[in-house]
Amino acid sequence: MTSANQHSQKPRCVIVGAGGHGRVVLDILINAAQYEVVGFVDSNAELTGRRIDGIEVLGQPADLPILRKQIGVTHGVIAIGDNGVRRAVADRLDDLGFVLANAIHPSANLARNATLGRNVVVAAGAVVCAHSQIGDSVILNTGCIVDHESLIGTATHICPGARLAGRVTVESGAFVGIGATIIQSVRIGYEAIVGAGAVVIEDAPPMSTVVGVPARQIKAGLIKTQSREWLIPEMTAVKQPARDLAAAGS
Repeated sequence: MTSANQHSQKPRCVIVGAGGHGRVVLDILINAAQYEVVGFVDSNAELTGRRIDGIEVLGQPADLPILRKQIGVTHGVIAIGDNGVRRAVADRLDDLGFVLANAIHPSANLARNATLGRNVVVAAGAVVCAHSQIGDSVILNTGCIVDHESLIGTATHICPGARLAGRVTVESGAFVGIGATIIQSVRIGYEAIVGAGAVVIEDAPPMSTVVGVPARQIKAGLIKTQSREWLIPEMTAVKQPARDLAAAGS
């Protein structure tokens, strides 16, 4: 017969990345109280055995299969700032059979019909408005705003205080700097960089860098091609409302 304690037991979760972003993710998970955070793993072997805000660094990413067997870790959140590395590590955890968990701060405001992928971090005070779609491995950092019907592609980072108006598209791997503003219906190309405080009033090409008010291109991007269907492929798979995903701990 299963005990009440077993019924109430939270999924055990590991945080991959013990740097500054890892501390933020830990704080979010503790405040959200959906998981039992059992520890960090980090590629820096010198951190193994140390404690980060009271939580032990258990080992390196290569140790994850052992940790899963030995201490029953089932869930993971990737707390790595680099967009490409975060996506690659998420794919690795997925291959190992871990559930890619979301870390959503209780003070974040998510519209009932917004949708989230997996391994999404939504920090304190972030706002996601109606019918927005957030792909896998996205960071929506402290106090950012994603307004209605925006599409945020896989492994992007929307930095603290950034403001995205309605129907903005941010393609995979892009970086929107702290305090940047993007007006309605603008598209930020894949792996593009929007500088801190920039005001973007026209599309930014893929892999370009734009800065200033209004934003101007200081690094050339790629010429647009007809092969755009892969840029935000995850959106077709993101169906579940954000509030339901948060409640389910997915």
